[in-house]
Amino acid sequence: MTVKAKICGITTAPAMEAAVAGGAAFIGLVFFQPSPRTLRPAAAAKLIEYLPEDVTRVGLMVDPDDRLVDAVLRDVRLDMLQLHGHETPERIEALRLEYGLPVMKALPIAGPEDVEAARIYAEVADWLLFDAKPPKGASRPGGNAQAFEWSLLAGATWPVPWMLAGGLTPENVAQAVAASGAGAVDVSSGVEDAPGIKNPRLIHAFLETVAKLA
Repeated sequence: MTVKAKICGITTAPAMEAAVAGGAAFIGLVFFQPSPRTLRPAAAAKLIEYLPEDVTRVGLMVDPDDRLVDAVLRDVRLDMLQLHGHETPERIEALRLEYGLPVMKALPIAGPEDVEAARIYAEVADWLLFDAKPPKGASRPGGNAQAFEWSLLAGATWPVPWMLAGGLTPENVAQAVAASGAGAVDVSSGVEDAPGIKNPRLIHAFLETVAKLA
């Protein structure tokens, strides 16, 4: 099984180039103002202008209203929406129908009850993303360099593909995949020198490690 990788929160051309050269299957662009990785739609459009067609362009939003989605999609050609807030299954279904794009729903995990609570989203989302619950007082729902107990996902079966996130790094991603059984992984803070500052060398190291997991 080939493990796919997503590099999320890309804001610069060197980081994008490293992700593409390293074989990332997905790139993530953040449209959430409190995040240090947030982009304006015009800047995002320029960043992905020459992105190969086989790389999936994912737009991360948190509880977006239609006005935000409209503003982003007016400038940015996305292949998928990633919802990282408290969106209900009904909202996800509505967005899928309204915009004709697949939706990845991020779900915070701390214990087995959270894994079970995620099952309702598997009925409406095209992808699930399991992330660590944010620490108390955090200003954003993801990208906090927090991990959860990966074995909580071991052996679980889902009707849609899923991705593992939360505290992944070049050093621990192999262990995370082995413990969880993930077929896809998502990294953001784990390939940064500081919040929002991606390191192309770390991106390369992460993708090189993932490529060896196939």
